[in-house]
Amino acid sequence: MKKLFFITTLLVATFVQKGISQNSTQYPLTQLLAQYYGIKDALVIGNSNQASMKAEEFIKTANSIDYKQISEGNINALLKDATPISETKDIKTQREHFANLSNNMKALGKTVKFSSPPVYQLYCPMKKANWLSDNKEIKNPYFGSSMLTGGKVVATINK
Repeated sequence: MKKLFFITTLLVATFVQKGISQNSTQYPLTQLLAQYYGIKDALVIGNSNQASMKAEEFIKTANSIDYKQISEGNINALLKDATPISETKDIKTQREHFANLSNNMKALGKTVKFSSPPVYQLYCPMKKANWLSDNKEIKNPYFGSSMLTGGKVVATINK
């Protein structure tokens, strides 16, 4: 009876530890995606100050991610795109760099799982650019209020 109790306790401890390890590994990726959404949302409403601030948070998180989770090349590509967004208050420039950031986030989302909820890839035909969203509702970050609902859902990634 003692052996059975010991083995059961050992197995439970192993599975709990594995689950905690996976969640702690997943957290920076989920946080990175949430900060990307923050940049997107700021661009949707045309708030360049908020977009800059959210890009700074994105950069801090990207810099904290272990290269075992995301390759150094992928991190550097994300930083290359997010840095100009953080350094300017010009909404047009931020939106231009956001297109590249979105492409790199989309590519990353196809290789690693960000989160449990699905991630939607949307497309703006006027800009000929994609962006990611946590819902299917179209809120275009490239044109803001002038073309808020312009675009379409083209894919679901991270199912």
